[in-house]
Amino acid sequence: MSKLGVIDVGGGLRGVYASGVFDRCLDEDIRFDTCIGVSAGSANLVSYLAGQRGRNYPFYTDYPFRREYMGLRPLLSRGSYLDLDYIYGTLSNTGGENPLDYPALRRSPGELVVVACCAVTGDAKYFTKEDLRQDDYSVLKASSAIPFVCRPYKVAGVEYYDGALGDPVPLDLAFSMGCERAVLVLSKPKDTPRTPGRDPLFADLIQKKYPLAAEKLRLRAERYNRAVAEARLHEAQGRVLIVSPDDTCGVDTLTRKKDALRRLYEKGYRDGGRIRAFAGRS
Repeated sequence: MSKLGVIDVGGGLRGVYASGVFDRCLDEDIRFDTCIGVSAGSANLVSYLAGQRGRNYPFYTDYPFRREYMGLRPLLSRGSYLDLDYIYGTLSNTGGENPLDYPALRRSPGELVVVACCAVTGDAKYFTKEDLRQDDYSVLKASSAIPFVCRPYKVAGVEYYDGALGDPVPLDLAFSMGCERAVLVLSKPKDTPRTPGRDPLFADLIQKKYPLAAEKLRLRAERYNRAVAEARLHEAQGRVLIVSPDDTCGVDTLTRKKDALRRLYEKGYRDGGRIRAFAGRS
């Protein structure tokens, strides 16, 4: 039986699209052998592996509108625009408003990889289920620490930034782990190249303390575009299925527009229906 992988590259609040994709997968009982998540993609995948359909939806459409989640309050109290401890701690821990079913995650036969980037070396770090503990989801926080928007997040004393700096589209990783076919979930149209945007500015702002991570940030758009181009070649050969929205409904990394977020989720749920045929086992 061939090994099937899935990669969710994240994209901040645009990750609501992938949350719709994975809700559709759960509804249709589509199972992946290997799940690789970058940034918000890692959070989508732990809920998927735990079988918690719909769990991620309020993390995009409800909680971001709270002062505790992002904005001036966490910036003043924690030095980060996003409060990752609130998102992946207060809300997600046992007794929290929306706890992760950690025992179910551990029981799931699917492999999990969470991608982060070492802030000091600029190297990709690949965490697994073994790096998660009940009510200690530090690796998800590390994978989601957007440079400058957040301080780097420490895991075992090591500082990490967003996984997109280390490995923005880890398709080669999936193949190296034995996946013969893979679904690649993007949060923007596959034919829309990523632009550097604010990456050069944020790279300059972290340059003094984290020069190697800053260099990776400057190259992020180029590396993303090259990897998606390679994925499209694999798609033409039937080895990869790229699932991406036809447009982002005006949602950007930190955009808080409820109607737009809802529409992007619905696109993801609809587009997730393409996976069943590709996932068919021979």
